[in-house]
Amino acid sequence: MSTKLLEIQPKELKFTVELKKHSSCSVRLVNNTEHSVAFKVKTTSPKKYSVRPNVGIVLPKSTYDFTVTMQAQRTAPLDMECKDKFLIQSTIVPLGTTDEHIMSSMFTKDGGKYIEENKLRVMLVSPPHSPALSPINRVAKQGLDHEDSQLENQALGRVETLKMVAVAVDESELVNDEVQKQENDVELKTVKDAEQKPAKVAELKPAKDLEYEPEKDAEFDLAEDEVLNSVKNVKDLNIVKDIEEMKSKLEFLGSKLREAEDTIYKLTEERKSSIQDIEALKEKLAELSRIGIKRIQVGFPLLFVCMVALISVLVGYLLHP
Repeated sequence: MSTKLLEIQPKELKFTVELKKHSSCSVRLVNNTEHSVAFKVKTTSPKKYSVRPNVGIVLPKSTYDFTVTMQAQRTAPLDMECKDKFLIQSTIVPLGTTDEHIMSSMFTKDGGKYIEENKLRVMLVSPPHSPALSPINRVAKQGLDHEDSQLENQALGRVETLKMVAVAVDESELVNDEVQKQENDVELKTVKDAEQKPAKVAELKPAKDLEYEPEKDAEFDLAEDEVLNSVKNVKDLNIVKDIEEMKSKLEFLGSKLREAEDTIYKLTEERKSSIQDIEALKEKLAELSRIGIKRIQVGFPLLFVCMVALISVLVGYLLHP
């Protein structure tokens, strides 16, 4: 892609090193395109730095700020040198995409997708009230000067020894010549070391400014794997909790199911007993229908009425002739 998706300010992250104190650095992302751009921040030392937020969406023609915080240091770093690096990946996303829609798969280079990568170096700075530490080249130079002084002391010691031998043997001329030769050798050696000193220092300078190319994304991938592993462990813990909750719910449902089965069994037994009672009643009714039921007559029989009437007439006739 011809135009850059994001412009990053600053190009280097500067952190003030103070023991047992956090140090923060703000980074601004500028989107000069007409597209929404999603970004993701990686680091080679995820345990040492915290990035808030580490993902986000930069709207067209707008800016986005995030903060990088270095954890408190217990010991001062040697020579104020830091090899930590940050990688900012960015890609074009559809309009309306939010931070919740950002996934790691958006920043994988597959299917011809364009992923822009910008690398930031970390620079450590001494606090204003403390003396700045010497750079690595200066330290190397001091080490070479110390070696030269040791060589000169050794050479002077040899010269003194040769002089004492010359006095004892009484061959002053030969010894003086030899001493002179030794002194010349020492001077030549000192001159050679002084000439080699800038070369050594010059060799050290490129080492300080080595580019990130040999390492490339291996360190970032390792850091991302550590973060993914920690996220995976958290997800595994959540899954275990969900499984335990599901087990407890299943046990509760199982107890309710057993109670329902017991109730159904009782109702079935009661229904069977009621059916048996109905069948017994039907049998008794059938038996009664076969035997027959005597009807109970209401009132007096006709013959009895006639007899009473006849007797009444006779009695009346006798009483009234």
